Amino acid sequence: MRDPRLDRLGELIAGYSLDLRPGQVVRIEGDDVAEDVLYALYRAALRRGANAYLEVGLDRLAELMVVQANDEQLVYVPQLDWDELEQLEAVATVWGEPNTRAFTNADPDRYQSYLSARRALSKRGWERIAAGELRWCGTLAPVEAYAQDAEMSLEEYEDFFFGACHVTGNDDPVVHWRGVSESLAGHAALLEQVRELRVLGPDTDLTVGVAGRKWQCADGRTNMPDGEVFTSPLESETRGAIRFGFPGVFEGREVAGVRLRFEDGRVVSSDASRGGDFLARLLRMDDGAAVLGELAFGLNYEIDRFTRNILFDEKIGGTIHVALGSSFAELGGLNESKLHWDLICDLRNEGEVYADGELIWRAGRFLDG
Repeated sequence: MRDPRLDRLGELIAGYSLDLRPGQVVRIEGDDVAEDVLYALYRAALRRGANAYLEVGLDRLAELMVVQANDEQLVYVPQLDWDELEQLEAVATVWGEPNTRAFTNADPDRYQSYLSARRALSKRGWERIAAGELRWCGTLAPVEAYAQDAEMSLEEYEDFFFGACHVTGNDDPVVHWRGVSESLAGHAALLEQVRELRVLGPDTDLTVGVAGRKWQCADGRTNMPDGEVFTSPLESETRGAIRFGFPGVFEGREVAGVRLRFEDGRVVSSDASRGGDFLARLLRMDDGAAVLGELAFGLNYEIDRFTRNILFDEKIGGTIHVALGSSFAELGGLNESKLHWDLICDLRNEGEVYADGELIWRAGRFLDG
């Protein structure tokens, strides 16, 4: 018997997130391990009259490319991929991995070359999204590897995932996410009036300039689950120190106990209890890697634990996160980097945020509700 939560998820993404219409062209993509979610999305797209097609990948192809390809093959992106991107009206991406540590021991330079070659294609996709020409939503399939990373059984992880998407029970998930959208829009409107934010927490006193920058609501239209408001800070106006209570995970590698100190917008010192060499290498990736590209408030209170998957972790209700590296041009960001690495600071027990000197957040909650 098919899990009814899969159908509710498919309908939510096809109807609310992507707003598919009859005749629209939608690509549904993911690896074969995500089969159940891919089928659910395909069924939902067909029911809405969209011209849907699947692009199903095979596990380990990227591994083979990084290990065996020559330099030319490693950075080759078919022209067909570029042409296809210009024709699409919607894309649903389903992440699913049988092994989340597949690239832990890969040659870092070759792996970065592989990713960088495909980043330009991704950037073009975001340009089309920002222009209103393309709709995109990313979700995941609750598979064994993700459950293991989160230290849950598969059944527990499935309950956690579907609960965070709000597709369990009898409540209408679309009504729920419309309510979330309204709430997030209120927070974003207030934050857009702020010039400077000061974050206080355990071993944390960080001031970030945000004057004139736009704030965006992550309300279930580009991720599912979702639930955050975020911006790109002023590139030269971050100062102070921050400690991240949760490990930072980047491309399958984990860095624990990360502490950063900023002056004039840049990281001037860093430390980690584990993975310090990897942290230092990431900060040296390029000139923009040591600058903040994002500041965000996590506001999905159905996500209440760390899972080692950024789709969830950046939205943990009561946290903030920052990203080192590339910023969002559509929000006014100017920082460019090959890196975009989200790091989560837990403010649920001890944490305050001040906006231009006024307390707006305490113990994981905005004071305005």
